[in-house]
Amino acid sequence: MIYFEDIEVGSRQSFGRYEVTREEVLEFAGKYDPQPFHLDEEAAAQTHFGRISASGWHTCAMTMAMMVENLTANKQAGLGSPGVDQLRWKKPVYPGDTLRCESEILEKRRSKSRREMGIFKSRTTTFNQHDEPVLEMISNGLIRVRDEDAPIED
Repeated sequence: MIYFEDIEVGSRQSFGRYEVTREEVLEFAGKYDPQPFHLDEEAAAQTHFGRISASGWHTCAMTMAMMVENLTANKQAGLGSPGVDQLRWKKPVYPGDTLRCESEILEKRRSKSRREMGIFKSRTTTFNQHDEPVLEMISNGLIRVRDEDAPIED
């Protein structure tokens, strides 16, 4: 089990593999982001996308699926997240793309009000099969500390 004390600032990790299908792009867009360029080839051809592309929110969901798969494989004493500080969609994601992720720990600190937890900030970048970044986000994670009676350093 990975605890707050095990997290090292500057550490990097590569993980995930997600094959983007046309059916899933259309299904997600139809339900959550029904803009024409996500659903119709002719409409998409008239935009800078050039063809049907996945919703940015779908790209977030695919990234989250890879993150959870990684957390399941590498058990972490995670306690959720208070949110995302920055989110950028860098390039369109198209049906047929294969995605993967890389993450880097940017900073960490113990919570002063909740001794049982620490907070870490990480940058996650999702890449397509051409190693082009398609998504970048900076998010915050909450994680249990191994010893909540240990002194909190400033």
